[in-house]
Amino acid sequence: MLRKKTNGVARRPQRTSILSEVAQTSVDRRAFLRGSGLAIGGLAAVAATGGTVQKANAASTATGAVDLKKSVCTHCSVGCTVIAEVQDGVWTGQEPGWDSPFNLGAHCAKGASVREHAHGERRLKYPMKKEGGEWKRISWEEAINEIGDGMMSIREESGPDSVYWLGSAKHSNEQAYLFRKFAGYWGTNNVDHQARICHSTTVAGVANTWGYGAMTNSYNDIHNSKAIFIIGGNPAEAHPVSLLHVLRAKEQNNAPLIVCDPRFTRTAAHADEYVRFRPGSDVALIWGILWHIFENGWEDKEFIRTRVWGMDQIREEVAKWTPEEVERVTGTPGEQLRRVARTMANNRPGTVIWCMGGTQHTNGNNNTRAYCILQLALGNMGTSGGGTNIFRGHDNVQGATDLGVLSHTLPGYYGLSKGSWQHWARVWEEDFDWLSGQFATVKGADGKDKSLMNETGIPVSRWIDGILEDAENIDQPNNVRAMVLWGHAPNSQTRMVEMKKAMEKLDMLVVVDPYPTVSAVLHDRTDGVYLLPAATQFETYGSVTASNRSFQWREKVVDPLFESKPDHEIIGLFAKKFGFHDRMFRNIALEDDGVTPNVEDTLREINRGMWTIGYTGQSPERLKLHMENQHTFDKTTLKAIGGPADGDYYGLPWPSWGTAEMKHPGTPNLYDMSKPVAEGGLTFRARFGVEHEGDNLLAEGVATPGSEIQDGYPEFTMQMLIDLGWDSDLTDDERRIMAGIVGLELDGSVGQSDDGDSDSAQGITSGDGTQGSDEEVGEQSMSPFPSDFNDKTASLNWKTDLSGGIQRVAIKHGCAPFGNAKARTVVWTFPDPVPVHREPLYTNRRDLVEDYPTYEDRKFYRLPTMYASIQKQDFSKDYPIILTSGRLVEYEGGGDETRSNPWLAELQQDMFIEIHPRDANNIGVRDGAQVWVEGPEGGKVKVMAMVTERVGEGVAFMPFHFGGHFQGNDLRSKYPDGADPYVLGESTNTAQTYGYDSVTQMQETKATLCKIMPA
Repeated sequence: MLRKKTNGVARRPQRTSILSEVAQTSVDRRAFLRGSGLAIGGLAAVAATGGTVQKANAASTATGAVDLKKSVCTHCSVGCTVIAEVQDGVWTGQEPGWDSPFNLGAHCAKGASVREHAHGERRLKYPMKKEGGEWKRISWEEAINEIGDGMMSIREESGPDSVYWLGSAKHSNEQAYLFRKFAGYWGTNNVDHQARICHSTTVAGVANTWGYGAMTNSYNDIHNSKAIFIIGGNPAEAHPVSLLHVLRAKEQNNAPLIVCDPRFTRTAAHADEYVRFRPGSDVALIWGILWHIFENGWEDKEFIRTRVWGMDQIREEVAKWTPEEVERVTGTPGEQLRRVARTMANNRPGTVIWCMGGTQHTNGNNNTRAYCILQLALGNMGTSGGGTNIFRGHDNVQGATDLGVLSHTLPGYYGLSKGSWQHWARVWEEDFDWLSGQFATVKGADGKDKSLMNETGIPVSRWIDGILEDAENIDQPNNVRAMVLWGHAPNSQTRMVEMKKAMEKLDMLVVVDPYPTVSAVLHDRTDGVYLLPAATQFETYGSVTASNRSFQWREKVVDPLFESKPDHEIIGLFAKKFGFHDRMFRNIALEDDGVTPNVEDTLREINRGMWTIGYTGQSPERLKLHMENQHTFDKTTLKAIGGPADGDYYGLPWPSWGTAEMKHPGTPNLYDMSKPVAEGGLTFRARFGVEHEGDNLLAEGVATPGSEIQDGYPEFTMQMLIDLGWDSDLTDDERRIMAGIVGLELDGSVGQSDDGDSDSAQGITSGDGTQGSDEEVGEQSMSPFPSDFNDKTASLNWKTDLSGGIQRVAIKHGCAPFGNAKARTVVWTFPDPVPVHREPLYTNRRDLVEDYPTYEDRKFYRLPTMYASIQKQDFSKDYPIILTSGRLVEYEGGGDETRSNPWLAELQQDMFIEIHPRDANNIGVRDGAQVWVEGPEGGKVKVMAMVTERVGEGVAFMPFHFGGHFQGNDLRSKYPDGADPYVLGESTNTAQTYGYDSVTQMQETKATLCKIMPA
């Protein structure tokens, strides 16, 4: 049972915590609980209920009826349902969602404790600012006015790009969408979120292989896998409930589980085959496996012939990776990789799963493409039990990415071209000239003015450099002067020594979060810092997108506590302050306060514009229906068996083509050609043209069932409908909307003309999709249209046709609106068209640098980026140990929320580093001792040593969830009173170093160097 631990009065912060008092010793559980004022028995209570948290005695005994509210856990992307028990407006108990297809009545430690996340007493309770070195309580009105006045002054002096709007996967879909829209109305692409530093290389690599940058199948579909290959992922700790689905396949299908990781993780403990390899050598490892597949003829030759382009070039590269060379680079024996290759070949379909261990590298996009190519070679794509199952790390990181909270794209991955902005201007019914006038211009290389509206912004991984870099080296008028960290933990980013300097150089630092985060204490600022208490997602409502692309609708559990406000209300307040509230919400209903946008209406606006990835069929009504009837969905296929959602796939996984009235069921497995498009089937997307250097890029003689084109075909345009004679299937309403798009003056026209296509050509998440129209086509009316209607509308395509007619008609004839192409294994627009191994910038294998060098220094995303200039320096003698990082089961992200949760805080009280016994003995360090860990750029952390064979010799591991200490100093006294987390610790990222992916600027956290010394 949860025990009452407070009388409702906020306690003073723990200025002398038990951890501070005994920094040099280990703390047992009881001592920790006594020192932190927690009731003994919390963990035992959770265990006694099997992880189900039940009734809690809140401020007073509740007497009203119990009201059940259905929400979604906020701590990873599995999407576990939480049933909250509410009495008299107080959240008194919780149960896991027993009917949920995703968690099947299970919770991990984090999920079982989310009630405390909402009711936590360490939350920010009211707006605050730092003044004269002290935290001062202020009103919301003061906060919005002071911050707004300061930002408008900065904008006037230095332009809109001098304010950086850092968003979050903490937001719902609707809030994320409004955040990106808000940045556009402010006039900047300096907007981003956590996806940049967790899966941007996934999206870029995957989307540029077969069209969409997302998980192809689902957790549940793993039930059908005959083999499971996990690389750089630790779902047992990072996504614990997902392991239920993995283990079900292992037990029910006798599916071999292969885990490739430099560290023997809790996931590896379940493996039939554990493959240890050197951090940063993923491509070499995969090519080593493919070498055996090609050598033995185990590849799926027919699948490659009909659905894959460029595999011959892959063969040429793989041929270089003999077992001997693979072992030299990776440390993995060739015979073991032959066994892995044979296992994968003999057990099809198999799925490949990866997480941040594979993405956070300077060549992360090469890693993710190599994983995809392995699946293409085996023919494991577009089939149940196969696919690339990419586990995302936050509850709505997929949705926030889809909604374009990114510096290089708009909602739906429409890119930043003029046509893309015009598309969204039409959706918003906004004057395009006014919108473009909000952005600054710079001189291009040709001496002409170019609008920053069409230029990628600074990514979150590099905001530090946006402040510290010399202005003449940045492709924007001035440096960043104000940072808004909205739901983002800065300790999740590398180079924290420089981050501290950057924070101190800012004119203004604004933190919007339920908890203060390390942003409140890292710096030594005495003024110009604002903390705004955002509501948790349990105090608001709306949709979120799980890792498998399924939408779920959260109900509001309780009203916002203290003085916190939902994120979309705060967006509304800032929009009002900046004078564009009426424009931004012209088509979105407002709540009674006249400021806060309605959530359902916001989703409907999303539905009107996001044709590319099929975010158009998921109306609020359909999503609520699914949540109310979870029990009707099959737990493996996700398909409803009878009931009000009969035939739908749970959560309408995108693309759900067309409007809600079209009732497309969603797409459970991407690129599955075994079923018609109208029933959730799909081809590979024709995103890269129809030919390249004379080679055909379209599918060869294969199509989805019922397709009237039984071969490859390009993406659909109005011209294509005309050529096929299918344009006669368009309704008058669809024609009217199309006429309005191209500027024909007809009754019912919807706006200005557009020339454009859209997609983002590179970058974080270049996925996309489609959708169809709404209603079924009735008999064609004889309404008069101009004789040149077809000529004028011929250039419209499936992504910019707001009528949905092109999509609807394509699907009526059995075709995928985005075409039917081959997946490509060679991306000619990337720095490495064929994925190659490149040594990390900080490598201790100097013998490999000449053979596998990094990139030359270059400039992209507005900033100069170093590669060779770092790698040419040899740091390995002074910093001999490879340093990597990862997750723990107890904490999430930067850890501020979970380390402020007493149920979780008691589970893991110390920040630590895992060291191999040989290394520990050579250094002179014993288990439990305090050590210094220093990186080659000077950052150092003081942590506890864990001597273990989980890591190999020469490798060390630290979790990344800690903060509140900095280079040996305890910063607890710098938190606002009552808002310091129970557990503090050093951030591994203080010792982590420079390094960014060559396509997306993903940070390098998995393969740097360090030295370890006794403290």
